[in-house]
Amino acid sequence: MSNLFYQSGGKKPVLERSHGVYMWDQDGKRYLDGSSGAMVCNIGHSNKRVLAAMQLQMEKSTFGYRLHFETEASEGLATKLAGLVPEGLNKVFFVSGGSEAVESAMKLARQYAIATDNASRWKVISRSPSYHGCTLGALAVTGYASLTQPFAPMMQDMPKIPAPRAYLDGLDPKDPKTGVYYADMLEAKILSEGSETVLGFIVEPIGGASTGALVPPAGYMERIREICDQYSVLLIMDEVMTGAGRTGTFLASEHWSARPDIVVMSKGLGAGYMPLGAVIADQNIVSPILEQGGFAHGFTYAGNPLACAAGLAVVNEIESQDLCANARQMGETLIARLNGLMQKHELIGDVRGKGLLTAFEFMRDRDSKAPLPAHLNAHQRFVDMAYARGLIVYSRRTRDGLEGDHILVCPPLIVDNNHIDEIIAGLDATLIEFTREIHLEMKVA
Repeated sequence: MSNLFYQSGGKKPVLERSHGVYMWDQDGKRYLDGSSGAMVCNIGHSNKRVLAAMQLQMEKSTFGYRLHFETEASEGLATKLAGLVPEGLNKVFFVSGGSEAVESAMKLARQYAIATDNASRWKVISRSPSYHGCTLGALAVTGYASLTQPFAPMMQDMPKIPAPRAYLDGLDPKDPKTGVYYADMLEAKILSEGSETVLGFIVEPIGGASTGALVPPAGYMERIREICDQYSVLLIMDEVMTGAGRTGTFLASEHWSARPDIVVMSKGLGAGYMPLGAVIADQNIVSPILEQGGFAHGFTYAGNPLACAAGLAVVNEIESQDLCANARQMGETLIARLNGLMQKHELIGDVRGKGLLTAFEFMRDRDSKAPLPAHLNAHQRFVDMAYARGLIVYSRRTRDGLEGDHILVCPPLIVDNNHIDEIIAGLDATLIEFTREIHLEMKVA
């Protein structure tokens, strides 16, 4: 009996060790980490240079409270990040994870509005489906019914617009008119809410767990930026999953001409070595707040030197190994191979993604886009089958968390062609077993 509890009571093997893209349990079974944990371990496991940097910092100090000391590690990582993101985004606030980072970004935006005599602005528009974290503030901008409904009475729900799921709506994602069509929903929502009340728009540049690596249609991101400028709305890019090289650029928003006002990072920034996240903001946002007494917000472990030392070493690995380029190259290979699986397995209705943030979605019928029956719990069953074969992948429900099933395939950025071959072989074998079971159950029903 375990004294631990998390989302469920299920038991898993005990982890013994991990290295590169592989993990081993105490029975010696090897697993290929095809999802980088929860899209976290961007540089792979047990990187010796990162461990050495952490050991060096541990010998100096493991903790220095930000109100008592500055630390070389936090200053160094902040400087490094400011040099990797768009010009002007040069103020960094460290946290311990993605939910904390989203919460911090929203509060920073609100305090900026107050400091600049715009106290009427408090609404942060987001999309549905979307996922931005599990704290009440982050859940308020999350559009995922299965996660938000139990806590609805406890939080201030924020306005939502539809995510640009062109593939489900029968629209051409390559046509800029499609992007403008979805982006203009933001303008309509701003006007319906009252532009003087809207503080910001938070968006994942490429969809994460809630929409399964959803790449926005052409023209969408640029039009979003125009609308935010027109109505003085802050554009907050949630790069918790997409940042740190995952999509082939350091920030996924770099794929478009849509400079953010605030960037939120975590996951791949600490890469699983230490809990770490960051809010990176335009100096013009931070300065008025500091001039009026400072940011009324903070966490005990904000800027922890050990976490920042690990993060700096991780970013150095991303640069020195040119992992953004590898993510682009291997991502193209992975997408092509997933499309090959789609041709072979009729239950795959869509393949999408960018870099090494990729996914495929199950559908009962490709023409109608009808999902598999929800009671089959297809996404979790597939993950369990793959896990039994030694392949770790990640899944969620595509359609508001209630139905639709997608599988995220997001290996560490260090993968090579042999690893891709192994991933595809594991997926193929699992799909054969999965299809047989699903067809049998649907016939019985």
